[in-house]
Amino acid sequence: MELNADFSRRVAVHAARLAWVPSPMAGVERRMLDRIGDEVARATSIVRYAPGSHFSPHTHDGGEEFFVLEGIFQDEHGEFPAGSYVRNPPTSRHTPGSVPGCVLFVKLWQFDLSDRTEVMINTRSMPYRLATGRPGVELIPLFCDSREEVRLERWAPGTAVTMAVPGGVEVLVLDGDFYESGERFEAQSGCGSRPAAHCCRPKPVRRAARSGSRPATCGTTGA
Repeated sequence: MELNADFSRRVAVHAARLAWVPSPMAGVERRMLDRIGDEVARATSIVRYAPGSHFSPHTHDGGEEFFVLEGIFQDEHGEFPAGSYVRNPPTSRHTPGSVPGCVLFVKLWQFDLSDRTEVMINTRSMPYRLATGRPGVELIPLFCDSREEVRLERWAPGTAVTMAVPGGVEVLVLDGDFYESGERFEAQSGCGSRPAAHCCRPKPVRRAARSGSRPATCGTTGA
């Protein structure tokens, strides 16, 4: 399967409007944002665990990164409530599930294969800090290395945001909304661009938005 697989082009996805697709495990469903491959795939998805559902034990040969959007995610390493950010590097192993149910934003097979850095952060217990030189923007750094930067950004109402992202950017809205290129992005909506040079200019938000990004509450990832 190939879905939004040309990373040289701008892509916009509104996951909340997509149908849930069953996974091989009963009670676990997905909304696919991008994908290259079948069950073993480079993939970005919204994943929903029904109460009491779980996956079999497995190893992440290509690494797994996720942010808990709703509920509580559980494995043998602990319980991760909404607002938790986790990086399970290549060769890590676990048995994921959720007794109460949960919804996750998940990225698979997007690590440097030599990366062994584990990250487990509860962002609900961390303060936002002012973004230098970016009025109306606050952020929480989540991860940074030579390949990417991951952070939460909170944009105040009415803020016009400009991001210089020569290595590309991926943005997922966690709550609130913003406009970019005349398109409205709300919770579980996102956009990405991976050209050699790009400047993302979301228009002023109508209410506070949070997003996530990698080097791009919007969440942001950028390179």
